Amino acid sequence: MVKRHPTAYFREEYERLVRENLNWELRVLQSACEPVCMVDGRKVIMMCANNYLNLATHPKVVNAMVEATKKFGAGAGSDRSIAGNMSIHEELDRRLAEFKRAPASLTFQTGFMANEGLIPQLCDRGDLYVSDELNHGSIIDGIRLSHADRAIYKHKDISDLDRIMEKAERHSPPYRRIWIITDGVFSMDGDLAPLPEIVKIAEEHGAGVYVDDAHGEGVLGEGGRGIVSHFGLTREQVHIEMGTFSKAFGVMGGHITGSEDLRNFAYNKARTWLLSAAVPPGVAAACKAAIDVLEAEPQLVERVWENRRYFIEEMEALGFDTGNSETPIVPIMCGRSKTAKDLADYIWRRGVFALPIVYPMVPREKARIRVQLCAKHTTEHLERSIEAFKEGGKRVGLI
Repeated sequence: MVKRHPTAYFREEYERLVRENLNWELRVLQSACEPVCMVDGRKVIMMCANNYLNLATHPKVVNAMVEATKKFGAGAGSDRSIAGNMSIHEELDRRLAEFKRAPASLTFQTGFMANEGLIPQLCDRGDLYVSDELNHGSIIDGIRLSHADRAIYKHKDISDLDRIMEKAERHSPPYRRIWIITDGVFSMDGDLAPLPEIVKIAEEHGAGVYVDDAHGEGVLGEGGRGIVSHFGLTREQVHIEMGTFSKAFGVMGGHITGSEDLRNFAYNKARTWLLSAAVPPGVAAACKAAIDVLEAEPQLVERVWENRRYFIEEMEALGFDTGNSETPIVPIMCGRSKTAKDLADYIWRRGVFALPIVYPMVPREKARIRVQLCAKHTTEHLERSIEAFKEGGKRVGLI
């Protein structure tokens, strides 16, 4: 028998993805992440970055990183759980809790690690996770790492959630713990979780509520404080609010916010926190500075929403389907993966950078281009982008 090389399937699987228009084609950013930047040697309008408030290049944020690096060094030298818990990390935790108007926060190395580290510790055998079907992959993976039961409710479907919770009430033996977990802003569609309704059902059944607000922070709520603030909910109603520093805050890292008990539980139980090196001190200082800037310059949040309103009104007037967007994430629905890729290629040639999102990131035949607006997009940037979409949309038969 001829033995196949153990890695032969790497190429075979990649070639299959290419044939089915499901592969990612990586582009290289060669400048800072700004509204206009260099990508693959071309000057383009950046329309697909998470840098909603453009804090990645804010002078105060950059200077904080530089000064902290000079003072503390390039790295922490250890996990926070051992010898890498620097004063700047503790300061960031306290500053974030203050910003969130909560008792406590704990920062992680990434948002993915916050979900993948904490979620598996919330439930075990005899417990239940209840999750929205379109939750982020980090939530899905976190749940899979647990031994608990799991139930998936239809996207934002409160009736289906209620049905699942009623069924859970009748489970024998009774579940010890139930956690309802949802994205706050769903990253591929830009729509909001019906958090008040979720909270109401959770209260009726004694369940915990965990919201991933990665794309809501800096965008939603009073002064960008996120979805819990946006809906006027309390820490007694939403027990865990997870987020990231890598989007509106413009830096890097994940975090959780809630009670002091949550913080103590998390840093003793979440393996991703316990067993990974602390973020560099410069990163922690930059995150702290980004919070300061957000509080001092609320006009950045206002500008994001102004740009979002202008862009979506113009695109819908042209006949584009923008899905269920309620935030600065605006999907341009294309249907077929090839259509999305062809449209992205066309606007790229016209100097606009926005990526096609295809299966398995989204369901089959639900491919789209995901546009993300930022505070520093000018009217000219938006007009040029809209014109490119108009021409490309006609060429690929979308409008």
